[in-house]
Amino acid sequence: MVTINDVAAAAGVAPSTVSYVISGKRSISPQTRQLVEESIRKLGYHPHAGARALASSRTNVLALVVPLRTDLNVAVVMQFVTSVVTAARAYDHDLLLLTKDEGAAALQRVASAAIADALIVMDVEAGDPRVPVLLALDRPVVLIGVPEHRAGLTCVDLDFTAAGSACVAHLADLGHRRIALIGPSPAVYQRGTSYATRFLGGFNRTAGHRGLRVITRPCNHSYEAASDALDELFTQDPGITGLVVHNEAVLPALLSELRHRGLRVPDDLSVIAVCPETMGEQQSVALTTVAIPAEEVGKQAVEMVVRSLGGHTTPEIRLLSPRLTVRDSTGAPPA
Repeated sequence: MVTINDVAAAAGVAPSTVSYVISGKRSISPQTRQLVEESIRKLGYHPHAGARALASSRTNVLALVVPLRTDLNVAVVMQFVTSVVTAARAYDHDLLLLTKDEGAAALQRVASAAIADALIVMDVEAGDPRVPVLLALDRPVVLIGVPEHRAGLTCVDLDFTAAGSACVAHLADLGHRRIALIGPSPAVYQRGTSYATRFLGGFNRTAGHRGLRVITRPCNHSYEAASDALDELFTQDPGITGLVVHNEAVLPALLSELRHRGLRVPDDLSVIAVCPETMGEQQSVALTTVAIPAEEVGKQAVEMVVRSLGGHTTPEIRLLSPRLTVRDSTGAPPA
């Protein structure tokens, strides 16, 4: 394994000079810095994380807090995790993943142990009880999600309110007057999870403005739950011609059940899904989608937290505009 002494010997300098170049603790001439950096690259030297932390009071580690509950779609959550990992590595940071549902305790543990320079927090609730702790932490925090009380917080997310509105507007523009929403599991709504409540608000508000008749149902992650949700919707309103699915985990089950019932998409029922674009493209019918931009959100979250580490401390809210892509699953309602 290459050591700091090997780098020093290759560059013709003292080991302490190499240490100063890495840590930035002292001013080094441009010529000497160039020699050291060339030796580091040539030898493939990587500073020991513990030594680097002691020298700079930084760990070069970001903590990602994402409780993996049973009502979350882990496949989509992992797209966010992958995006954060990739972006963090581009800034020479590693990632500490915290998946246990510990609430504020996890945040306090990370801060008190100084095991991460900053935190990125997912699964944000509208009235999130962690907000007071987040505001009191002595290190940067970025939320993927937006709570109701956001003063002093830095957040990034898809604009789910606008996404709900876009789904309704698309169906209304096609001529649909009676539409339904199949949303996340009941537990997601019961927790007041931010993305779900914002989407539902945009959906209902725009439906009201456009004079549409709407029904909404939560749905657990099972084929039986998807079938039951369709039973409830069509019992309450057999004239539904448009369906918005804000629950990517049950998309295959819903499409299969619609085929089983003899309902053709989009001839009998138009379907819009809120999901990653690749997921919409891979279904039995290419779905019209509002994309979940996991890669972009993760990248921006890391960028924002790194800016905070660099001294940019002004709170900021970034809401990404929804991108609706029309495919084969939406059309005019049946005559």
